[in-house]
Amino acid sequence: MKVLVVAGARPNFMKVAPVLQALERAGHERVFVHTGQHYDASMSDAFFDDLGLPVPDRHLGVGSGSHASQTARVMEAFEPVVEETRPDWVVVVGDVNSTLACALVASKLRRSHGCRIAHVEAGLRSNDWDMPEEVNRVVTDRLSHLLLTPSRDAEPNLVREGIDPSRIVFVGNVMIDSLLRILPRARALDMPGRLGVTEGKYVLSTLHRPSNVDDRQQLAVILTALGELSRELPILLPLHPRTRDRVHGFGLESMLEPLRTMDPLGYTEMLGLQSHATVVLTDSGGIQEETTVLGIPCVTLRESTERPVTVTEGTNRLAPWPLTTDGILATARSAALQGTVPVGERAPEGWDGRAGERIVAALSRS
Repeated sequence: MKVLVVAGARPNFMKVAPVLQALERAGHERVFVHTGQHYDASMSDAFFDDLGLPVPDRHLGVGSGSHASQTARVMEAFEPVVEETRPDWVVVVGDVNSTLACALVASKLRRSHGCRIAHVEAGLRSNDWDMPEEVNRVVTDRLSHLLLTPSRDAEPNLVREGIDPSRIVFVGNVMIDSLLRILPRARALDMPGRLGVTEGKYVLSTLHRPSNVDDRQQLAVILTALGELSRELPILLPLHPRTRDRVHGFGLESMLEPLRTMDPLGYTEMLGLQSHATVVLTDSGGIQEETTVLGIPCVTLRESTERPVTVTEGTNRLAPWPLTTDGILATARSAALQGTVPVGERAPEGWDGRAGERIVAALSRS
């Protein structure tokens, strides 16, 4: 079996690493394609090093751009790769533009080249069509032949949309495979000590979604809340390049002064900080999942989440919407009082470090 595995953006790397490793252990031929959707070394190369990912067989180097231009460039660059390699499966993960673009190409070549599409993390829904990722998720699932779900609540979403249940396979959360493998190394780094803060006595925050950082008023509300919270605990804020650009473009630099800002961190460093935080404030989808397994309280700064299982079974909660400074502060303080729980205690079914194996088994059977 020849399997072409696609990654394009930072959230993809933690998901494809266990799949690539499981394919190798099972003796299948694998082709690893990096579209280059995230091209900044601090946002991409560090993750390759941390996760032990192989050098990509193809690097498409598409870079940044609007949703339309980026999707188009990925499609143009990916089509010749499929024509040349002729895989049995094209495996796409998550919900970024590369995911949709490569699924579109593979669907067009299905009849002539025989390749089928498997979507890892199928069935997640925020029901917020203002999120570009929601469009990517729904369309990719519609195009896919095998829908590999990370949690039990995903299958009903797909069935409601008319997907044949025989094409849906529950495999669990593959990103947690990477987390559990790397966690001991991450904790050994002593990231709190390196940054001069005390374990369990700081807040970690990340911001990158356009709905939060591209709107000056929204960004100011969040930064004001973080500034207020910094009077109680140190705030660590690794700055996504997009967020840093918007802060400067909006003239909000002074609002960063109470915060401990830094450049983006590698996966292992970031995991080490998450695992010792009092509470995490984020708009990231992946961090909602990671904190649930780590047992760290999480406040999600979004109107909705495509990962509701992190709220119903995990340690995550949504800040009141629309966001206000008082709402963020109240939710963060309540989450901090909740306290931490042992690693894995709140982990949903299948978030056990073996999802990569189940994905490869599902590909082999189908």
